[in-house]
Amino acid sequence: MATGIKDKVVILGAGCSRFGERWDCSAEDLLVESFTEAITDAGIEKKDIGAAWFAHHDDMVGMGKGGAPLSMALRLPNIAVTRVENFCAGGSEALRGAAYAVASGAVDIALAIGVEKLKDVGFGGLPPRYPGGLAPMWAPSGSNAGNFAQLATAYCAKHGVDAADLKRAMAHVSVKSHANGVANPKAHLRKAVTMEQVLAAGMIAQPLGLYDCCGVSDGSAAAIVTTPEIARALGKTDLVAIKAMQLSVSNGFESQSNGWDGSYFHTTRIAARNAYAEAGVTDPGGQIDLMEVHDCFSVTELVAMEDLFISAEGGAVRDVLDGRFDAGGANPCQIDGGLKCFGHPIGASGLRMMYEVYLQLLGRAGSRQLASPSLGLTHNLGGEPSMNVCSVNVFGLHG
Repeated sequence: MATGIKDKVVILGAGCSRFGERWDCSAEDLLVESFTEAITDAGIEKKDIGAAWFAHHDDMVGMGKGGAPLSMALRLPNIAVTRVENFCAGGSEALRGAAYAVASGAVDIALAIGVEKLKDVGFGGLPPRYPGGLAPMWAPSGSNAGNFAQLATAYCAKHGVDAADLKRAMAHVSVKSHANGVANPKAHLRKAVTMEQVLAAGMIAQPLGLYDCCGVSDGSAAAIVTTPEIARALGKTDLVAIKAMQLSVSNGFESQSNGWDGSYFHTTRIAARNAYAEAGVTDPGGQIDLMEVHDCFSVTELVAMEDLFISAEGGAVRDVLDGRFDAGGANPCQIDGGLKCFGHPIGASGLRMMYEVYLQLLGRAGSRQLASPSLGLTHNLGGEPSMNVCSVNVFGLHG
């Protein structure tokens, strides 16, 4: 019977490039930047890595479809490299591959790494997709902002939320994340904004304004994982362990049936339940000390609070406005600034979330450090509201 991987895998080292408009760097340069920090943190050499998982989305900057670009960029010692892509959850998928390899005993030490150079593509958001015959069923708006705007209107309709109240709550999400991002030297956008600025900003897709949408960035993040026994043999004492790692993929329920009302993410709820069961979390709101969630749009973060069972159904608007997810609240969310301040280099985002949780649990987050967190959660969402994949991972100190 499957028992999961709770406490079987620990993070030996982690790294993250500076995110932003990195015109001076290639994708390979960013890979080297995050990997150098990770392997230095791990205290090992490249020859110690048994296999690697590489997240990169859709060959948007000519890196190719296989694992060779990573192996060549890092001069890895001819080890197995698997390139992965799972909508916007590719970074978490790379971590899952590396962690499962270690948990199975296939390798002792594995690398997970992701990168994207979205600024080089030239689009204002993610490059457009061409779904063909599926378009009329699941992407009627023709844009990411339009699709997530429909999530906002469906949420209001289901819960009887006044549109103005939702708009204020979404604005609070953005103000909170920008305030957190100011303290993070690796974030792309490091400028505080006010409620007045956010509410007065130009409209992108009603009700999502400019500040409700995450930016476009270049970046890379990495993790090196191993077993607790190997980590301790290498001299590591405080170990951040994977407590749960769960992935849920849409099966068409949302887009091909009448059972979904468009107000929530079905896959998030499934992945969250499974992750809490694996980690032994019985009271998410009382036990999860910090969260990094997929805030591609401010409404996505707000809805995620309910899908992750932190807020009650229909209660996220009030919780957000009450400051529950602020840096000083009961469940700080996006303490590093989130996608809102880092942007969303697709292959890197899931690993960037893990990086912040890792630093926080070890007390190494500098001026944004929280007081003694013990459990952290990452939520990495890919695709559109009606066809998506969701990864929910829980991390904590080993033992």
